[in-house]
Amino acid sequence: MRILLTGGCGFIGSAVVRHIIRNTEHSVLNVDCMTYAASEDTVAEVASDPRYSHARANIVNGVEMQRLFEEYRPDAVMHLAAESHVDRSIDGPGVFIQTNIVGTYSLLEAARKYWSSLGNDEKAAFRFHHISTDEVFGHLEPNDPPFTETTPYDPRSPYSASKASSDHLVRAWYHTYGLPTFVTNTTNNYGIWHFPEKLIPLVTINAIEGRELPVYGKGENIRDWLFVEDHAEALVRAVEIGEPGETYAIGARQPRTNLEVVKKICAVLDELLPDPEGPRERLIRYVTDRPGHDFRYEIDPSHAEKELDWKAKNDFETGIRKTVQWYLDNRDWWEGIRSKRYTGQRLGTRS
Repeated sequence: MRILLTGGCGFIGSAVVRHIIRNTEHSVLNVDCMTYAASEDTVAEVASDPRYSHARANIVNGVEMQRLFEEYRPDAVMHLAAESHVDRSIDGPGVFIQTNIVGTYSLLEAARKYWSSLGNDEKAAFRFHHISTDEVFGHLEPNDPPFTETTPYDPRSPYSASKASSDHLVRAWYHTYGLPTFVTNTTNNYGIWHFPEKLIPLVTINAIEGRELPVYGKGENIRDWLFVEDHAEALVRAVEIGEPGETYAIGARQPRTNLEVVKKICAVLDELLPDPEGPRERLIRYVTDRPGHDFRYEIDPSHAEKELDWKAKNDFETGIRKTVQWYLDNRDWWEGIRSKRYTGQRLGTRS
């Protein structure tokens, strides 16, 4: 299978690229315009493989997308390119509208034109896989059942609203034009090569450096955590056997409060790299909550587990230990980002 994949130098996209080259016979064209959060280091281990290629292009550019479809002639699309940080969407929502909504529209139109030119067998086999988030469903109260594929949409941040919009476009292109699209929604991902602005890498790096560990509010907000390599395996499985018009909610059944996550990172680091100053929980600082902070996300992945014949291999304790160890072993990567692109400052305080 020839896969045109967008956002392949980002956190989740690069995990998918690595999984494809390591574990399948598929080829992949990585379409990534290299925004601040992208890094070619994330795919360096597979970049020399003849089944991998990279096109530096912006999905908002419809003419360029059409050219790439015509030249590469993919059998499937995996659309991961997105602006994804809630705090940044609060500070500046415009780029989220452009990339997540306009970019998805441009990609859909390029795919539709290409797909329309295919023969009947190729058209039937073609897939457009749109990768999304559980944040489109809004938030859950403590006793609410987890999200499923049929949960109504209720986005509450500029980021989640832009992703909800893109989901609706993808489904509309299926119902209106017959383009064989489907959507996957996932819980919070964590793991290696995660840009340091997100909770787990930020806390891990701050704890390594002996900096304060900021926790929003009282740290009671709950997220359902999925190790990124498990997610990559599920996404590739989905593009191989996913059905047009379907939705697959992908998760690992690993909900934790933010405070539990931060304390677990501290405990693992205290074991792997003891701090002479004492246990790292002393560095935790409770800070003013961000605007519109959703209380809880959690997915029931039963449908995806059954239909995709997949289940997450890593529980949270295993995955977080792998993640913390990776950040200890790869200081050069994140120290370079800290010195040039993101120093660890707080984002998303605009009200």
